[in-house]
Amino acid sequence: MTTQHDLFDSVKEQTILTQIAALSGWDALTGMPKDAGHFRAEMDAYLAEKLFQVSTGSARKKILEDLEADDSSLDDLGHLVLQKARKDFDMTGNIPEKDFIAFQKTLSEAQDFWARARGANDYKVYQPYLERIISYLKQFIPLWQKNEKTPYDVLLNQYEPGLTVEKLDAVFDQVKNGITTLRHKLSANDSIPNDEFLSRKVTKVQQSKYAMAAAQRLGYNLNKGRLDDTIHPFMEALNRDDARITTRWDENNFQMAVLGILHEAGHGLFEQNVDSKYDDVRSVLPISMSIHESQSLFNEVMVGRSKEFWAVEYPKLQAIVAPTFDDINFDQFYQAWLKTEATLIRTEADPLTYPLHIIIRYEIEKAIFNDNVDISDLPALWNKKYKEYLGLEVPDALTGILQDIHWAGGSFGYFPSYALGHLYAAQFRATMTKTLDFKAIFESGDYSPIFEWRKEHVWQYGGAVDPNKVLEDATGEPLNPQYWLDFVNGLYENFK
Repeated sequence: MTTQHDLFDSVKEQTILTQIAALSGWDALTGMPKDAGHFRAEMDAYLAEKLFQVSTGSARKKILEDLEADDSSLDDLGHLVLQKARKDFDMTGNIPEKDFIAFQKTLSEAQDFWARARGANDYKVYQPYLERIISYLKQFIPLWQKNEKTPYDVLLNQYEPGLTVEKLDAVFDQVKNGITTLRHKLSANDSIPNDEFLSRKVTKVQQSKYAMAAAQRLGYNLNKGRLDDTIHPFMEALNRDDARITTRWDENNFQMAVLGILHEAGHGLFEQNVDSKYDDVRSVLPISMSIHESQSLFNEVMVGRSKEFWAVEYPKLQAIVAPTFDDINFDQFYQAWLKTEATLIRTEADPLTYPLHIIIRYEIEKAIFNDNVDISDLPALWNKKYKEYLGLEVPDALTGILQDIHWAGGSFGYFPSYALGHLYAAQFRATMTKTLDFKAIFESGDYSPIFEWRKEHVWQYGGAVDPNKVLEDATGEPLNPQYWLDFVNGLYENFK
């Protein structure tokens, strides 16, 4: 008789293989020698084959069918895992095995050629691999599609259950209109903060010392994590006791690494605090990216851009980098820290203009999958939208279409999660302030009340609960973009 034990054993093997693949991915983007990419692609293809066989093979199929016929051995968690494992089986199993393995190998190669293209500042080095990735996804979409109205809806649904172009268009229109209104108000203000001092030299050692201390004050556990250098910052979690973060450095732009580390540590906080009962079944309980991004952006923006946080943290930063900012008082620092202006690089954007970067990527992805735009035309389309939305001329591929690694990893439909993460984070914060006094918490030096609220209402569930339910249970209402608009208007009110 097939039991819950059989299901959990099978999913645990999948989870372990997923962890090995994650370790390979982390290494490829941090310490792997430059010439090793072709060997790594072969290894990743082998792992993909094993993962495919475990998650969609005859043994898994029998377990699912047996338990669907007789679920008497299942408890509540067992029912959840069965449901999620079936969804995983149907999605992956609909792809021919040879195509799944070839796709995974292409992704591994593409990330290597994306890095080479950045080094050469030449989109054409990367373009053939991007074309292959998109071609595979267009081949897979009909195999995945159920009742979604458009091909791009299929991809959105993989990162955010139930998300559609129709819903996103409405949300983004509201956000875009609110940003435009506020930017017009701010542009009428002749008083522009002086932020030149932010380009003063702060060494990598100083940046790391401050940012990692601040991340730990917010709860990131270095016994369960580490910090490494990379081209494009990311967090890689093997499990709740191994959530690694990365960053890049610029000794004349310390803001980039400080906010980047807070951001990635927010991802790490989530992973480190998922309930242990999900340890062996995490491979079929992926965390929705919008809810994941809400926690990284909570760290970066709701905390890392807030006045009450920096009123306490700025003296700590000054002490570590002394005498670099001894002549800069808090008001000068905070005005500069919050300065808003259009920028080319998404990861360096201020809280107000950041969603516009996401909307640009969202509209390009829609054009790829719903309008079949030619892949060779993507740089021109990218440049056109940066001019339209941010008023910027894109000088080259490096500061344009090559700046993000996501498409090289096949993550189409992912970018909207960043914008949704902003909206979720603001709604969480609005609810938290009803019972938590952030100013008093930061002044106390004990940030644990913020940590505990997030663990209780968000982190513990991992991917076991859909993000819309997590949001509604925590805040008492569905997604409401007005909370974010209110937050950024309050953030910039002193600039009017």
